[in-house]
Formats: sequence, structure tokens, C-alpha cells
Amino acid sequence: MNRNESYLHSAFIGLLRSLRWSYLPPLMVYLAAGISGLTAIVGTFFVKDYLGLSAAFLAGLGFWAGLPWALKMPLGHLVDLFWRHKTYFVYLGALVITSSLLIMFGLIAHTETMRAVMSVEAWYVISVILAPVGYVLQDVVADAMTVEAVPTNDESGRPLTASDIKEMHTTMQALGRFAVIGGSLLVALLNVVLFSDVESLTDDAKRSVYASIYLYALAIPCVSIAGVILAKYLRHAQSQNRETTSKIRPNWAVLNGSLLFVIFSVSVGSFDIPFAQEIVFLGSMAIIVYLMGQLLGYLSAETRLMVVGTAIAIFVFRAVPSPGPGLTWFEIDVLLFDEQFLSILAAISSALTLLGIILLRPLVAHYSIARIIVVLSLIGGCLFLPSIGMYYGLHQWTAALTGGVVDARFIAILNTALESPLGQISMIPLLAWIAKNAPDELKATFFAVFASFTNLALSASALATKYINQIFEVSRQIIDPVTQQVTTAADYSELGLLLIAVALITIVLPIAVVAVIQRSPLRSTD
Repeated sequence: MNRNESYLHSAFIGLLRSLRWSYLPPLMVYLAAGISGLTAIVGTFFVKDYLGLSAAFLAGLGFWAGLPWALKMPLGHLVDLFWRHKTYFVYLGALVITSSLLIMFGLIAHTETMRAVMSVEAWYVISVILAPVGYVLQDVVADAMTVEAVPTNDESGRPLTASDIKEMHTTMQALGRFAVIGGSLLVALLNVVLFSDVESLTDDAKRSVYASIYLYALAIPCVSIAGVILAKYLRHAQSQNRETTSKIRPNWAVLNGSLLFVIFSVSVGSFDIPFAQEIVFLGSMAIIVYLMGQLLGYLSAETRLMVVGTAIAIFVFRAVPSPGPGLTWFEIDVLLFDEQFLSILAAISSALTLLGIILLRPLVAHYSIARIIVVLSLIGGCLFLPSIGMYYGLHQWTAALTGGVVDARFIAILNTALESPLGQISMIPLLAWIAKNAPDELKATFFAVFASFTNLALSASALATKYINQIFEVSRQIIDPVTQQVTTAADYSELGLLLIAVALITIVLPIAVVAVIQRSPLRSTD
């Protein structure tokens, strides 16, 4: 067997051989998160066609929608405290997710009834905020379940080596990303079928299709509930399996700090305070950093420094801005990408992401997070080039040269194929590191607090996206639903500059930060 064959064997066959029944319950909860993408395209078109919300407002809404992920702090610690009853968090999350889906169903199928209670825009904001709360409740339990899913002893009862345990944790986290993306692939393929010929439908028929998708999405909470039921069955069927019993006392620094975070965020967000998002972000950052400092005391001095450097690098990598909704609007209005084609792109993206996770898992397990971030930043920035090119007419030039073969859709498919395998890679080594090195009695707490820190980076990204959309303004055509008059004209004149700015920031900022960290005591080697 040559070197390439050996690598492929390790990537594919090795992954299959590493599967365990104990891995399945958390993977089902992660799968439910992946299935949530079923409503993504519907939501995009609903916002574009029926809501008069600006790109900057939607980017700002993304900040508030990302904030619940910081709730992983108290929830993670509560999972450690109430380990035997952690499944109730999944049930509560399922209820919240269901509420969000039913609100969107009502908005589309019974618009006037919902509008009689409050504005459609207000209902939409509530639905957008509720959804991540539900997924956070479930995700924090899934993270904890991955820890108990990995054994510390082999089948004969002998302790496993540190390298073997690291490999299994890396595999478990890779499988977790695999489940999330696998769910995305399933719903993308379903959307391809559901959106078949949707452009030829009347407006009422199209809305009926949109509404039905939200009803189908009610399967999401059912999958996660099935996962925790299976976990309970496996524990009873396999009496030899360990279940960690919580013997820890409440960490009041974590609980009180988290309570302060919730009160602070809700209070500021409930009032029309200038720079409310920025105030909440800075306050959240201060609280999370304080809680991280409390947990770092459980680690050795050398490990603490490396963890701080790693966390900063991943934060910056995840905090870079995205183009915002303007790029999608341009693709719909100018490039004429319809619902079915966007579903095809999503299916391609998910399928190749799965392949990327399988192929790159052995590399991720053996290379430092710093090196991975540098590579992903370079590639991520360069992959904006096709979108920039199409804005300036690249697809028209290539279509003319190739007899219409290499058109906008061809370029979009090619770009998706290149970009897809990279999106989920950066978090795998960090999650595996936490699972391997965090104290046994505080696994869920470590997961939650460090995930809160890195997820807060997504809030920073949303803020950065809002700012850059305020600098480079993009608008789609908005038609008043009553008068049918155009209230806002489409304007994509600054989209090209926006894309160029985002591409440069994506490359320069993370690499610069990694370079500084690697030349400091915070240097990451793991």
C-alpha cells in the first residue's frame, strides 16, 4: 500500500472502524442542528420579498441572534451540576425550536391574523431570537454527551494511552461536524425537490410551499428527542457503560457571572439605547473573559498560556465580517439564482464538506490550530474572488468564450465546491483539546465557557458585518405590500467594494494575529 492509499485508508476506513454505539446519541442531537437548514432558503426569500428590512438591520439582528450562544456558560455548568437530568435541557430546547417554527408558519400561511397581533417584522425578530435559544439548550447537552461517549479504557479494561484518547476525541468531534453537515445535506437535497418549478407558481402557491417547509421542519426537535431517548436505552442495555455522576459543587462565580450577563444583555437590549449592541458585546466579553480566568486556574501554567493564545486566534478567525445579505440579493436579482439552484448549491456544499471532514480529519489531529487557521484564512479570502469577478462581469466574459457553458451558475458551483470542505474544520481541534484536557468533573463547563468565547466571535462578526454594510450600502427593491409601489430601489453599486474589503480582512487580520501569538509566550503547539 503506497502513501496515498494509506492516507485514504486511514481517512475513510479508519473513521468507519472508530464508530461506536455510544457516539450515536450526541450525533443525533447534532443532526437535528444540521436539519435546521431546511428553512434557511425559505427565510431568505421571505425576508427579501415580504419584509422591508435593510442589510445593516439584518446584520444587526444577526448579532442578537448569536448572543444566546453565550448562554452556554451557565447551561454548561448546570449540565455538570444536574448531569443525570441533562436530557430535560433537550426537551426544553425542542419546545423553544417548535415555537419558532410555528411563528414562521403563521407568518407565511396566516399573515393577516399574525399582523393583527403585532407587525410581521416583530414576529420575525421573535422567531429569529427563539431559534438559537432552543439550539443552544440542545447543543450544550450534545457537547457533554460527546465526552461520556469516549471511553478511557479498552475492551479488556486497560487504560488507553493519551494519544489514543486524543485520536478518539478528535474523531468524535469530527463525527459531530459530520452529523451537522450531514443534516444540512439531507435538507438541501429535500429543498431541491420541494423547490422544483417553484418560479412558475403563483404567489399564493409559492407561499403555500414556503409554509409547508416550516411544517416539515417540525421533525427537527423530534430527532434530538430521539437521540436522548436512545442514550437512555443504551445506558440500560449496556450496564458496563460509565455515566459520569456529578459530585461538584456549584461554581457561584460562573453562575452569578452568567446571571449578570443575562440581566445585563436583556436590560440593554430591551431599551432603545444608543450603541446597545456594542455595549452588550463589551459587557459580554468582560464577563466571559472573567469566567474563563476562573476556569484556567484548574490548568497548569504552561497549558493556560497555550489555551489563551489558541482561544484568541480562533476568536479573531471567526470574528471577520461576512458580506451580509446583499450578496445573496445580488445573486437572486442580477444573477437570477432561484430557490432550487440555491438548494443545489447548498447540497453541493454539504456533500463536499462531509468529504472534507473525512479527508482532513487525520491532518487536523496532527497539526497545530495556528497552522490550520493560517491556511483556512488564506483560502477563505481567495475564495471571494469568483464572487468579486462575477460582480464585475466575469461570468459574461467566460460565457461568451465557452458558448454559455461557464456562466454564473457554473462559476458558483465551482466556487462552492472549492469552499465547502473548509468551513467546519477550525473548531474540531479546539473541541478535541477541551474534551481531552479539561478536568473530568468540569467537562461541560469548559465546553460551555470556551464555546461562549468563540461563539461571541460570531457576534463580533455580525457587528463587523453591520459596520461594513453601513460603509458600503447595498439595497434590494422593496415593494409596499398594500400599494404595490416601489419604496426602495435596488442598488448594488457598492457591493464590489464591500466584497473586496471583506476578502482582504479575511486574509490579513487572522494571519497577523496568529503571527503575533506564535512569537509570544501564548504560542500554540497542540
